[in-house]
Amino acid sequence: MLNQDQTRDFDALLPGQSTVNGASRRTALKMALGVGYAAAIGPIMAQTAIKTSSEGLTTGEAFYDVEGFSVPVFFAAPHGKKNLPVVLVIHEIFGVHEYIADTCRRFAKAGYLAVAPELFARQGDPGSYGEMARLIDEVVSKVSDAQVMKDLDGAVAWAGANGGNLKKVGITGFCWGGRITWLYSEQSKNVKAGVAWYGRLVGTSTALTPKHPLDLAADLKAPVLGLYGGEDDGIPLTTLNQMKDALAEAGAKGNAAAKASEFMVYQDAPHAFHADYRPSYRKDAAEDGFKRALAWLKDHGVS
Repeated sequence: MLNQDQTRDFDALLPGQSTVNGASRRTALKMALGVGYAAAIGPIMAQTAIKTSSEGLTTGEAFYDVEGFSVPVFFAAPHGKKNLPVVLVIHEIFGVHEYIADTCRRFAKAGYLAVAPELFARQGDPGSYGEMARLIDEVVSKVSDAQVMKDLDGAVAWAGANGGNLKKVGITGFCWGGRITWLYSEQSKNVKAGVAWYGRLVGTSTALTPKHPLDLAADLKAPVLGLYGGEDDGIPLTTLNQMKDALAEAGAKGNAAAKASEFMVYQDAPHAFHADYRPSYRKDAAEDGFKRALAWLKDHGVS
């Protein structure tokens, strides 16, 4: 499915930074994608973290170009298969680390080409931060929605050139990536369905984040399944009700994607209930949510 150029030389991992003699392509990729878990995450629940085997899969790292910048991407797919449905897997604020890679492997086991681009690569390495506040201030807050949308377009194009069927593209994301899932489902003509895990729906408009999911509900192009926790202190259920009302209004005016969108609230679950490496993990909600995600993508023509 992929050729030997899938991990081509990377001359500029970050602006002003380059690989040097003895620094392999894989070293550069690991710097960009991260190794293990970001220090800022906090306690890691190693005893519950899911480890999905790569047996029967092709997995690895690659780059694709967006306006002269090489965006790192982790991928996983059934070995030797082509014309695969594609799912974009959008990371949390911690970037592409082992949990995101494992989620890609889970989707690959279900028959997808799963693609997880490192959307913070221009701003910094999330894995190098030991404090969440610094990570947000110095990296996450400097990432524009416009940049992310272009990088996701690039990821879709990369998938199409590497065994993916661009008539069957879905997107899913967690926390920061959940919000991005809503946004890309409004902006992309390629996406057929999205699954947003506890992504914020409202927020303050800034130059880098001018609009939020609630602002874009009327223009949704692909139906989204929202998976949320009833005990999520950072995402009030009132904002879900606002989004439901906005989607219902858009649906009544003829927006089929808005009308088809749904929410599932796990009443006893906190934020990040799918993150099996964190204390917030809730096994029942996480497993049920993933089953619903697979069914949602299938029902809306992705698989």
